[in-house]
Amino acid sequence: MQTPKEIFLELLQPDGHPERILKQYEALHLCLTDPINTYLRGNRRRGTVSRDRWGTTISFPEDAPGAIPVHTDDLTVCPDVTRWEETVHAPDLAANCTQGWETCRTAARSAVGEEKLLASFMGTGIFEQCHFLMGFENTLTAFYEHPEEMHRLIDYITDYRLGYVKLLIDNLHPDVIFSHDDWGTKDALFMHPDMWREFFKEPYRRFYGYIRSRGCIAVHHADSYLVPIVDDMAEIGIQVWQGVLPENDIPALQRHLGGKLVLMGGIGAAIDRADATPEEIRSYTEDTLCTCAPGGHFIPSITYGLPGAVYPHIDRYIDETIDAYNAGVHLPVFPLPPEPRRSFAPQKARTAAPKVETEAGDILSALAGVLKRGQQKKVLALTEQALSLGIDAQAILSGGLIRGMNELGEDFSASRAFVPEMLMAARCMAAATALLKPHMVDAAGARQTIGSACIGTVRGDMHDIGKNLGPPFAVQHLVHRLHLVSNRKSAGNRQLLKKAPRHLQKPRKKQDRAPFGFHVVGYTDGQTTCIAQNNPFNAARFPA
Repeated sequence: MQTPKEIFLELLQPDGHPERILKQYEALHLCLTDPINTYLRGNRRRGTVSRDRWGTTISFPEDAPGAIPVHTDDLTVCPDVTRWEETVHAPDLAANCTQGWETCRTAARSAVGEEKLLASFMGTGIFEQCHFLMGFENTLTAFYEHPEEMHRLIDYITDYRLGYVKLLIDNLHPDVIFSHDDWGTKDALFMHPDMWREFFKEPYRRFYGYIRSRGCIAVHHADSYLVPIVDDMAEIGIQVWQGVLPENDIPALQRHLGGKLVLMGGIGAAIDRADATPEEIRSYTEDTLCTCAPGGHFIPSITYGLPGAVYPHIDRYIDETIDAYNAGVHLPVFPLPPEPRRSFAPQKARTAAPKVETEAGDILSALAGVLKRGQQKKVLALTEQALSLGIDAQAILSGGLIRGMNELGEDFSASRAFVPEMLMAARCMAAATALLKPHMVDAAGARQTIGSACIGTVRGDMHDIGKNLGPPFAVQHLVHRLHLVSNRKSAGNRQLLKKAPRHLQKPRKKQDRAPFGFHVVGYTDGQTTCIAQNNPFNAARFPA
């Protein structure tokens, strides 16, 4: 009978024959107490705010699912990437992590025994380290605005991680390197695949190439949608992709990859709830097994980057369901290999609009085009030119700015544009809005509103891009005459619900008053584990 270790090694072979399906992390013992992890993360505790060895401020709220970086003008380590060498200083691991290796290695090997593989944990990958240092939004836009500086910063971080992994392998002697770096949301990459290839493919080829050259197994955690770069991941040396979300269409990936990658995951955060019943957990897990296990090279597990669900009873019923599946008889399936579910849509042919002969029409068309390309100076110049020609501010807004943003939104939905392009266009929109705002008033010079809208990011979420994409929404609020209030990052459940009424009923400033009681509350959430716990519309169920 094969041990979990032997089954895991069989899965790595394209023509391997594992005896059964593994139960989540049962083949891996993750060592989290080596001298490097202790040095880098030893001060990170729930309910505290700390500073890591790079200088990033880390908040770990008592009621949040995980620690998050904090970025303000005063706290961001690298606010200007053109001067990153002045502010970014990698921790000196060789000087500070010399003691305790033998004790850690002995304890880890004792825990592993003969049936498991020893895995060294490396959190905060190259991309994550960039946005820990710079902030998420600044990192994504810097790929366009300062590519040379970003390449140099990424090379610096890569060299640091190569030194880091060399120390781990030399001193802990692991079988597996378990490295983290999330490159997308649950349904899209953070950036265009070609941008990922330009900035991260070769650094990661160096990183995983070194790991493989030392005889270690390369496991990469990313609970993201990565279908567009999955072939690149196999090419650069990744052997196991842990954290594969169901949204990646795992059966299609299995057919496409043909054993080039082991896919570990498939059990998403949707089932990890305090109120999830045993029947619901078993049904969810059984559906995952029936869908994904026949394709081979698959390990069912919660998609988080460490063992264990948030609610302990979840793992028990997942593992029981896997045991029951293994006790049955399952015939292999040999379907025809379709393409993975999601592919990049070709540029949609837009119906050619009748040519506008007027100078105003030409300017507004040009304005929409430069906004889509994120060219802020040209956006401002064309906006000023349109105003000087006497074009109504509302026409500039709807015929130029909103038109360009809508077209870019269509490209984003079809995976022809990505978050960096949206952020750059949002910045253009905000700058142009500032020019238009004084011109969008009534005869008395006042801007009338019909209500109040509040937007914010829920507590525990490091990704506030949804709120920071607010400038396009801010333009929409001008069109619909809404008073906009932007809440601070990481709001509690009830804060978002109370914010707009407070501004309506007890405004602190005269300009915060709205004439009617109508209001809108919106929240953004880019981190899967925050959704159920921090949805403000579930405030009664999850009190804050």
